[in-house]
Amino acid sequence: MDLTRDTKSFGPENEQIDASDYIGKRLLNPSVTIAIPVLNEEKYIEKVVCNFLNNTYANIIEILVADGGSLDGTRNIVSDLAKKDGRVKLLNNEKMVQSSALNLMIKEAKGEIFIRADAHCEYDLHYVERSVEVLLTTKAHNVGGAQRFVAENLVQAGVAIAVRSYLGSGGAKYRNPDYSGYADTVFLGSYYSDELRQIYGFREENRTNEDAELNLRLLEKFDKAIYVDSKICSWYYPRRSLISLWKQYFWYGWGRHLTLRNHTRSTPIRGRIPFWAISILLIYIFTDLFFPWKLYTAWIATAILCLYFIESIRVNIIMVPAFMSDIWRGDTGEYPSFFTRIILVFLVFIIMQTAHFVGYVYQFFKKN
Repeated sequence: MDLTRDTKSFGPENEQIDASDYIGKRLLNPSVTIAIPVLNEEKYIEKVVCNFLNNTYANIIEILVADGGSLDGTRNIVSDLAKKDGRVKLLNNEKMVQSSALNLMIKEAKGEIFIRADAHCEYDLHYVERSVEVLLTTKAHNVGGAQRFVAENLVQAGVAIAVRSYLGSGGAKYRNPDYSGYADTVFLGSYYSDELRQIYGFREENRTNEDAELNLRLLEKFDKAIYVDSKICSWYYPRRSLISLWKQYFWYGWGRHLTLRNHTRSTPIRGRIPFWAISILLIYIFTDLFFPWKLYTAWIATAILCLYFIESIRVNIIMVPAFMSDIWRGDTGEYPSFFTRIILVFLVFIIMQTAHFVGYVYQFFKKN
């Protein structure tokens, strides 16, 4: 079966995988494949793989690591782990795109359940066990937990706090660590392997946002396809520099527009807000500069920046306990000052919004 086939359709109706078919297997512990796409992850990959090797779930039959051409020690680390435990397997992702890596692992997967993982994360020892349980009992087609952010440096700290604001998350349910229920997408995810094959896996045209695009396909077929459970716990390390954060959100915007073209009606509105908000502001500025009306653009822009700054203060105040107890993982143990965190969150807000906008516009003109 060609997993790279570009289609939004599912297989014949009588071939669909019904989650209820798996309920009877719960006591038999359905087999699980862990899938980790990587590129230059020598800092994290050993800890991630060893975590899954020691997870509490008894039937993890393989841990696939698809490498997209790492130039550091990632491949050697994975190869050494594979020699120690036959469940670890290193695959070559020749296309060097994350969606291609996932499709490669879907094709190779022997587990009945396919759990996608990220090398930039830490995972609770019950992560797999809880994921399987929720997948079986909710009858959803993809389940996962909240995207909990942790930080080792100042930029990561800014991101970890910013995403707890609407300006940093767009109100996405999977960014709320206390939420449990149905949603439009989820962080990472656990799927039925056969069902992923039936829908031809991830759309390889999407170099980012591929998970949200696949989830939209599931939602277009099933009303309650995606479930977030607060007890499925993982902790994500965001980008370490403002430049890499800008690049990440540029590609997020690029991917959002691509997803919108394929799912015009079902794409969540939050993916379009940065584009429309900044577009309106730019039109306003252009009108003020080139037409005789006095629209007081400087005052409007200043007011917007003040709102961003006030929101930076607000979210920092709310997040003080969580930052001290859960988020900060800095080696020195010294917390960044409250004022420093405010400035960082303010900058992160601006970078997230503008980079997303630029990526969105770039893809718009590229395809039009």
